[in-house]
Amino acid sequence: MTDREWTDAELARQPAAYWTGLAYEALIAFTRARQAEKGYTQPQFWLLRNLSAHDLSPDGAGLTVAGLREAMRAYLRPEDDLAAEAAVLVERGWLRLDGAGRYWLTEEGERARVGLAGNGPAIRAALHEGIDDADYVAALKVLGRLITNAGGTAP
Repeated sequence: MTDREWTDAELARQPAAYWTGLAYEALIAFTRARQAEKGYTQPQFWLLRNLSAHDLSPDGAGLTVAGLREAMRAYLRPEDDLAAEAAVLVERGWLRLDGAGRYWLTEEGERARVGLAGNGPAIRAALHEGIDDADYVAALKVLGRLITNAGGTAP
């Protein structure tokens, strides 16, 4: 868990926002490092997903960087440069850019998206090591309740 052992009473007094912030940063860093080892970035994968009619795009229509940024607003990080990431994918032949500034997924990009998605289970397995599904589900239910209690909308 941590470098120190916490008692249940100590943990019960800890601020959830602090712990969730630490968890978020650690999980994102871990995920992005595993993706980098495979030769792609998390924003590149998100671009492919958001342009695929077989994934997050409702119709596979092309989108501008602004449209992609809007589609990813819930999970895009401030340091993510979608224009630069899209340019890399254009160079790879995974996206094409039209005259109106919209990016479109190519057939090669769709194949790449499917292949990259195959990395997800190994990342999940590494992160979930030593955590049974019941504990994981309980943690998410608690987080959902904290979100609701704070006036937010849990997913």
